[in-house]
Amino acid sequence: MRRPRLLFAILAAALVAAPAAAAAQEKPGQVVLTLEKAIGLALEQNPYYLATQQREDQAQALLRQALAGFYPSLSLQGTNTLKEKNFVLEFPSLIPGEPPQEIEMDFTRDYQMALGFSLPIFTGGRLRSGYRQAGYNLKATRETVRRSEQDTVFGAKQAFYGALLARTFAEVAEESLNLAESHYKNVLSQYEVGMASKFDLLRAEVQVANLKPQLIRARNTLRVSELGLKTVLGIELETPLVVQGEFKIIPLEADVEASVETALAERPELREVDFQRNMAGEMLKIARSAYWPTVAIAGNYNLWGDNFRFGAQPWQNYYAVNLVLSWSLFNGFDSQARAAQAKAAMRELDWTQKGLEETIKFEVRQAVLNYGQARESLLSQEKNVEQALEAVRIAELNYNEGLATSLDVSTARVALSQARTNHAQALYDCVISQAQLEKAVGRGRSNERKSS
Repeated sequence: MRRPRLLFAILAAALVAAPAAAAAQEKPGQVVLTLEKAIGLALEQNPYYLATQQREDQAQALLRQALAGFYPSLSLQGTNTLKEKNFVLEFPSLIPGEPPQEIEMDFTRDYQMALGFSLPIFTGGRLRSGYRQAGYNLKATRETVRRSEQDTVFGAKQAFYGALLARTFAEVAEESLNLAESHYKNVLSQYEVGMASKFDLLRAEVQVANLKPQLIRARNTLRVSELGLKTVLGIELETPLVVQGEFKIIPLEADVEASVETALAERPELREVDFQRNMAGEMLKIARSAYWPTVAIAGNYNLWGDNFRFGAQPWQNYYAVNLVLSWSLFNGFDSQARAAQAKAAMRELDWTQKGLEETIKFEVRQAVLNYGQARESLLSQEKNVEQALEAVRIAELNYNEGLATSLDVSTARVALSQARTNHAQALYDCVISQAQLEKAVGRGRSNERKSS
């Protein structure tokens, strides 16, 4: 009569003390992970997210490059004539009958230096549109980075909770094996005194043997899930890992229409398309600017000399400042082709936006439905675990009183194991559906920082 009560007391203590036991077994060099730490490591070390961040640096460099077009350009050039052939001028002789005279003249200098500058005054709006296009590109790139951040955070949550689920499955498999072994010992002791049959003893022994492969598979799944978590977080696969945490269920009141409205306003994909459309509009303006002339101020200052010495012989110098007008009268219909390309890109982005809006509406509605289903499943499974525990307790008591068979006890234990497995899966589905809903409406760490 006391053995079942003691068994369930041990089981309850094991369930409560599981996280503490994991913490107590930490070793030097281990990485202890909570959910927040896992997300932080993913944002700091995930190579794909870090690679996406470099796109923002590239976009900022392109913006600075576009801004450089408004500034004057300066250039300095120096030449040293290594070998030259002088001009020979022929003059008629002043004495009749004499041949003409040839005089060699050097019109060049061995050393020449030139300082030139150019400043655009009017470009038909090409520089301004190019700068705006680079600015829109930077904003679109930042939305790309934000989308990558949301994907990285969701991937970290999925991997972290996947490791928790695998650990729970391993614990359930181990506890099922412990219960089976305890029942086998109970049957064996009753068999030795003639209170249990050989059939009951063999059945208990077979069940223990059947549960051992399940425990091996569960432990292997746990190791694989931890490897996947390390990969997402950018941790070396050889690093020992300790996952600490639990499935945190935060009740959400998910209104479909409000969630859809939030998603259409916050999803980075839609905002990225908006900026890309603005870029296409500036591209069209750049194409049309080719019909206008360009005006610039250009000048140069030159120094010439035969000796590279200052002061010994004066250098000759001259300068010129020019107003330069350039107008392309015909460019082979290049401007028309660029304008047509920009218009087609704008039409493509219009269709892309429409498709994205429909896809986002579907994702939000699907996430809301999945979250509601997961919550209902969790509530039902919580009650199911309680009933399965009570069924095992009653089966053990009846077996000890001779009112139940070993098969009844085994069936009750299998039902308890399945109930605990289903409960863990329901917890996982619930937290993952929450994360999917947050991602579907465009919420991420960037939004949290803006609101705080």
